[in-house]
Amino acid sequence: MNPLLDFSGLPRFDAVLPDHVTPAIRHLLEENRALIEGLIAAETAATWDAFVQPMLDAGERLSRAWGIVGHLHSVNDVPPWREAYNAMLPEVSSFYADLGQNLALFAKYKALATSAEFPVLSAPRRRSIENELRDFRLSGAELPQERKPRFKEIQEELSALGSKFSENVLDATNAHAEWIEDEAALAGLPDDARAAAQAAAAKDGKPGWKFTLHAPSYIPVLQYCDNRELRARMYRAYATRASEFGPADRDNGPLIDRLLALRDEEAKMLGYASFAEVSLAAKMADTPAQVAAFQRDMAAKARPFAGRDIAELRDFARRELGMETLESWDLSWASEKLKQQRYSFSDDEVKQYFPEPQVLAGLFRVIEALFAVKLAPDTAPVWHPAVRFFRIEREGKLIGQFYLDLYARETKRGGAWMDEAITRRRIAGGIQTPVAYLNCNFPAPVGSKPATFSHDDVITLFHECGHGLHHLLTQVEELPVSGIHGVEWDAVELPSQFMENFCWEWDVLSGMTAHAETGAPLPRALYDKMIAAKNFQSGLQTLRQVEFGLFDLLLHSEFAPGAGRSFMQLLAEVRGEVAVLVPPEWNRFPHSFSHIFGGGYAAGYYSYKWAEVLSADAYEAFEEAAGAGGSTLDAATGERFLREILSVGGSRPALESFKAFRGREPQPDALLRHNGMAVTA
Repeated sequence: MNPLLDFSGLPRFDAVLPDHVTPAIRHLLEENRALIEGLIAAETAATWDAFVQPMLDAGERLSRAWGIVGHLHSVNDVPPWREAYNAMLPEVSSFYADLGQNLALFAKYKALATSAEFPVLSAPRRRSIENELRDFRLSGAELPQERKPRFKEIQEELSALGSKFSENVLDATNAHAEWIEDEAALAGLPDDARAAAQAAAAKDGKPGWKFTLHAPSYIPVLQYCDNRELRARMYRAYATRASEFGPADRDNGPLIDRLLALRDEEAKMLGYASFAEVSLAAKMADTPAQVAAFQRDMAAKARPFAGRDIAELRDFARRELGMETLESWDLSWASEKLKQQRYSFSDDEVKQYFPEPQVLAGLFRVIEALFAVKLAPDTAPVWHPAVRFFRIEREGKLIGQFYLDLYARETKRGGAWMDEAITRRRIAGGIQTPVAYLNCNFPAPVGSKPATFSHDDVITLFHECGHGLHHLLTQVEELPVSGIHGVEWDAVELPSQFMENFCWEWDVLSGMTAHAETGAPLPRALYDKMIAAKNFQSGLQTLRQVEFGLFDLLLHSEFAPGAGRSFMQLLAEVRGEVAVLVPPEWNRFPHSFSHIFGGGYAAGYYSYKWAEVLSADAYEAFEEAAGAGGSTLDAATGERFLREILSVGGSRPALESFKAFRGREPQPDALLRHNGMAVTA
């Protein structure tokens, strides 16, 4: 009767409760342990059918059930779900740590890899086995027996610390609110942001306007509000989240030190010089030095443009705004003023042309045109009334489904992400079709009007849909390399960043806009201004990404925890090397850097820029197909992208897939051109 143990179809979000978690997960852990005991027995042949397939079947049941629990912890982080998740996290972490160190399992995989069967297995199956052997080594399988308990302790503690880090960020985000009762203090703030703040206050039974640190509330204040004191208060609250400036039990500083120390200890136990080397073992990039050189090269190319950007902004602020100094809480506001003066439009003006129904319809048209599929609404139990569900068909057959959870909530972690619910694979009854979660944190609609999205929101939606397509359009039938499984982490952003490019095409935008009040489509003149402003401050934005990526890399390659230099001092050194803008000394950005401390991007944040080179180069093929005056929605090129990139998942190295699509190695020229920085290339 436990809905977490029902694998006959979609997750039963209408029935699953926190009380179901412990009995279901413990049952599946026991099932897996019993199965493994049988599989490592001498009488079980080291073949795919007798050994690997049963492992995959049992492992998938556990990962699907635990995936539902983890998903609800992310999107509905109320106390009962947090407690249920954290109660079982140590046991799940312990199981996977034991699994990765099981020498008998490792020996079976090695026997299969050297058997007569291995060469005749399909390429996806061979790739799966090779990945398993690598992952066993990275999980400590070859460690001396007496050192394995310590390695397992490290894995379990890292899981608990990552979860606690994310919870602290969410709790700190929720802890701060600004209450405004005088509407004059909101000068400059767009009407929809005011309406959302008024609705938030009313929900709490109070008059006036309530502003929070959640992105849909925070970003408009920093970008538009003329009230410098309000901007300063909100910036400081946001920049010091989960730090020593708040309650001690929400301070992520000690957690960061502990995470770094444990990762370093883990790397040394495995025989690596640093955790960055461990991280890169499963990525396209070869060494930390190669990644550092890549990022420093990007910084060198971007720095002249970033220097020009900030000089122009300071000059404008002095001449037009009467501001001799620009503080961190002034930058977005002053930049918006400069952008409006230079290009005669505002982001809020553009936002009125992107109501949610038109945006979704436009996104779906792009996907359908490129990949010869059909998207349509579908039905499924959901975790919140605002969540919707869709299906994807190709040639009349169901090939995938996805949940769409667009709006910010206090119980939902920040940011945007895609995750898997079910992965495509061949089962006894045929093909199991994949299912994905697409999650964003956009402003919810207020009253009867549909939500309107900024152009940045639209880009974010296309980005996450790119991840979703990678998962949903795979044709691989072996679970370990199907969809996003087995894809090198620094290549996994290729499809997502690729999809962003279509958000700048006239034939795409003209068909997905309708003014929220008048219904008029986006005017060509306004579009032309958007294109003119596309690379506004792109130098600053590039340096910001390089700053984060280089900090992450050096933190996990050259930084020694507890050796007299703090991670904040390292960040200051990185900023001294690459940044042209330095925030206040009290800014505690690392304390909410969930990508590397609460997610999977440790020593991998560079992946965004690395994959951006791949995605821009791939998109250039669509530009070439469009030629002069044609459309980048080229079906033949889309079919080739589907065949060589999306459909193969992780069944072959990402570089091979890229070369199969592009006919050559990736080149940075397209990215530099797209970012308006080709001059210095």
